[in-house]
Amino acid sequence: MNRREHLKLLLAGSAGAGLFLSTTGCSTEDIEESERIIAENSGNYGRTEVEMAYNERLKSETFFTTSEHQMVEMLSDIIIPVDDISGGATEAGVADFIEFMMKDIPSYQIPVRGGLMWLDNECRKRFNKPFLECTSTERTQMIDEIAWPEQAVEEMGYGVRFFNLMRNLVSTGFFTSQMGIRDLGYAGNSPGFWDGVPDEVLAAHGLSYDKKTLDECLQVDERNKLAEWDESGNLIR
Repeated sequence: MNRREHLKLLLAGSAGAGLFLSTTGCSTEDIEESERIIAENSGNYGRTEVEMAYNERLKSETFFTTSEHQMVEMLSDIIIPVDDISGGATEAGVADFIEFMMKDIPSYQIPVRGGLMWLDNECRKRFNKPFLECTSTERTQMIDEIAWPEQAVEEMGYGVRFFNLMRNLVSTGFFTSQMGIRDLGYAGNSPGFWDGVPDEVLAAHGLSYDKKTLDECLQVDERNKLAEWDESGNLIR
């Protein structure tokens, strides 16, 4: 990847690029260019063909059963519910993210599937019904026993470990989504522009910029354009 592509990647390499640009004072032209690059690459900018093929294969496979997926959605929204700032985890696509992670990192499969089975069994013992059929109060009562490791009794150890893993997966999925990034108020690296010494300061000292400096260092119209290098690393523009 050459340096120009690195610069493009900074602008368009993530789903949050539009948010980044909209919060840093970039021009409408910059935002449109970023959105065009993202659209042309279907969100795969910077990935190799092998990586894209791998991702597509995983997306075509299904790990969770329907009821398991529903449990993941419910747990996700218990961990990160809707609030006054943003939507909940499910609305942010966290359940689909966790589905993908089960296939991308197979070592998660047994702990997560086993944890979902454990949760169902515990609910049947307590409430005579699986987790999905429990009332909101019953689900909260069950989760409260495994959500606070320092307060949990020893018998809840397996459930505590499962819920810790789920909390990590949900938090990762949510706060790397566009909704989660907006929730954090994260704007990314904001470009800084230097317009030179203010005119009034120059005037106070009887100074001014010469034409060469203005042409080479203070080209306001050029500041949002991507630099280009040739194959030898020489700057083209």
